[in-house]
Amino acid sequence: MKAKRSVAILAVTGIAVVSVVAGFDLFTSPGSSAASDPVSGRAEAAVLNSGKAREARTPSPKPLTAEQQAQEVVRLRNQIEAVEAARKASQDQAALRRKAKNAALARYEALQKKNDDSRKERASRDAARKEMEGTPKEIAFNLLDNHGWKEDQFSCLDKLWTKESRWKVTADNPTSSAYGIPQALPGNRMASYGSDWRTNPVTQIKWGLDYIEDAYGSPCEAWAHSRAKNWY
Repeated sequence: MKAKRSVAILAVTGIAVVSVVAGFDLFTSPGSSAASDPVSGRAEAAVLNSGKAREARTPSPKPLTAEQQAQEVVRLRNQIEAVEAARKASQDQAALRRKAKNAALARYEALQKKNDDSRKERASRDAARKEMEGTPKEIAFNLLDNHGWKEDQFSCLDKLWTKESRWKVTADNPTSSAYGIPQALPGNRMASYGSDWRTNPVTQIKWGLDYIEDAYGSPCEAWAHSRAKNWY
């Protein structure tokens, strides 16, 4: 059988190795391997040796001089400082935006509170004005809840002040200096509630209800005392 020559090109780590193999095809013959074929073994060794030689020819990096090392340190420090400065600037901007938002919210809440307070104040004035409107009996009835008294206390109050003055603002006891709807004794006791104590039923009723609360606790207790003692 005539010997067959074949050319095999093996590329390993970028190095081409040309092998002339007599009688064997290095890549296509069945059963061929680097371990069993001496030619292939020599080719592998040549590739490894060529790789080592290439590595030996690659120059090692030169160590940095002291000046170069100092320059590198400065470069790295400047890079770190630039990153820190950018981060701080971002956080400062975020803090300013949050401060502006909080200020706007505070202004809004203050305005809302002012509006709410104004509405409450108007409502309170309206309610107070309504309490002071009407007849002396209606005014007294409206003021009961200011003392924590229920509506059933009004019947006792009505009986008490009907007996004392018949709910007359200018009622003047001829046998004493008692005066007005609640028959304050003397009448000028009511001056601390208003200089119009002689003619204003509201001023007289406010004084009279406070007196009943402080002296007896409730109109019904005052009425009970009046029935027992004929005065209160």
